[in-house]
Amino acid sequence: MEFHPFSKKQLQALSWWCRGSPFEDYSAVICDGAVRSGKTLCLGISFIAWAFYRFDGQSFALCGKTIRSLRRNLVVPLLPVLRENGFECTLKLSENLLTISAGRRENRFYLFGGKDESSSALIQGMTLAGVLFDEVALMPRSFVEQALARCSVEGSTFWFDCNPEHPQHWFYREWIQNAEKKNALYLHFQMQDNPSLSQAMLERYRGLYSGVFYRRFVLGEWVAAEGLVYPFMTREQFCPVPQGALERHVISCDYGTVNPSSFGLWGRQNSCWYRIAEYYYDSRREGMQRTDEEHYAGLCRLAGGRKIECVVADPSAASFMAVIRRHGEFRVIPAKNDVLDGIRQVAAALKAGQLRICDTCDDAIREFALYRWSSDSARDAPIKENDHAMDDIRYFTATILQQDAGGCFAVAAPRRTGEYDGLV
Repeated sequence: MEFHPFSKKQLQALSWWCRGSPFEDYSAVICDGAVRSGKTLCLGISFIAWAFYRFDGQSFALCGKTIRSLRRNLVVPLLPVLRENGFECTLKLSENLLTISAGRRENRFYLFGGKDESSSALIQGMTLAGVLFDEVALMPRSFVEQALARCSVEGSTFWFDCNPEHPQHWFYREWIQNAEKKNALYLHFQMQDNPSLSQAMLERYRGLYSGVFYRRFVLGEWVAAEGLVYPFMTREQFCPVPQGALERHVISCDYGTVNPSSFGLWGRQNSCWYRIAEYYYDSRREGMQRTDEEHYAGLCRLAGGRKIECVVADPSAASFMAVIRRHGEFRVIPAKNDVLDGIRQVAAALKAGQLRICDTCDDAIREFALYRWSSDSARDAPIKENDHAMDDIRYFTATILQQDAGGCFAVAAPRRTGEYDGLV
């Protein structure tokens, strides 16, 4: 792995605990700020080095929102760096355990996912010498505090990194605003703190975000969401239906009875997904509700005889998914439905040109101009109005586009137990 010289901020993250440092007696370190600023890898390297400088034969925790995201964001980039520097690393997938040795010292690093309130039960009963939280702002407070309570070994410390969220977020109020009281070193990162990013890459990342996401992910500010959710989606951003053949077709569905139903037909061409047509039925506007079977007939008209790879449906629409399955014409899958993550993904995909909305989608165009953040919430939340096409677009992006971006595939292979000593 090629390394550029570290920036001053990265060197602080790497060495704050070293003997002679003015911060060596601190109990915690917090790294927040812009995306792609190099904070995660530096903090991971520093955490492992600190663990071996201070301890032998101890247990530590590496925590992410999910174990899969933790492996992708931290473990996979970290392993080759450690091996190149003389550490021996063995990852046991079945136990979510990373064992690392250097010389005669060996320590254990357990992997945990803190995705919801129930996750706190997974870490109960452990005795830890330290814990690192990757993207701590995405984890529930109960999980974080349970993990902190497990650090009962003398000299244990807490390590946090995250991108900014809402300024009423519990972690911002509890830890960042009280860093001095918590005896925590607070390091705020900007993109310029990552020397490996060229000027061209800096400009590329700055162009990926707008509005609240620009202020958070590029400027590194803890700011409240306000105004339009997608302020960059002006009339000029909508395009004609592309000419030529489309490689794949998918339909995304936000289902409602009293509320509107919105279905979007997507076609892929040259690595871009186009929302080429829509079915939108508002019972209040039309003065009459439709049954599941009538909505299914609308779905068939939207498909128009095309080969539909799958229908991505509102996961709460159990009765409508049952109707689709009963007819046997389309494969239906429940959509991923994390609202804030989905909005981020849609915004990034639209800005990057991976997703285009065609000018044939009148109701989607109307909703883009009306879909706003709520000003009454202590957390990020859009107003639950004019959000039905917005939801079906979010379902598609989170479920299909993100799968494509991740290069997901399935294989059948014999299972084996034992150690895995490679990257995942």
